[in-house]
Amino acid sequence: MLRLSKKADYALMAMKHLALVRTAPSASAREIAEQYDIPIELMAKVLQRLVRTGLLVSTQGTRGGYTLSRPSASISVADVIEAIDGPFSVTACSTENHDCDQYGKCSIRDPLWQIRERIATALGTVTIAEMATENVAAASPVAVVRR
Repeated sequence: MLRLSKKADYALMAMKHLALVRTAPSASAREIAEQYDIPIELMAKVLQRLVRTGLLVSTQGTRGGYTLSRPSASISVADVIEAIDGPFSVTACSTENHDCDQYGKCSIRDPLWQIRERIATALGTVTIAEMATENVAAASPVAVVRR
């Protein structure tokens, strides 16, 4: 089971919100936070990280706020999660990290790495646009649980 951090969960909620509000030029951190009962400070930090990773654009001023940096159909769930939480992992070891005491004798490292790749691929195929249509639950084989 893949567990998303609260920040990743909030980031996905914000991205979906921004994909849905196409009529408005942008949305503020306050607007998004109030819509979903998320602390404004936390939402602002999440949105700033999405700006730093290039998934959002921020505009200053009275009509400022956040907008998607590109069409929602070209932003995957994996893009958002990795922007917030970094690379996916299902185990403490990876093929690049040899500091585990069991690395040389481990019989499950490679199968777990293959599982990790399948999860990453599945999350990479679901876009923010699909999430905004609310049909993703029936199409997605991956169960995502909030932490």
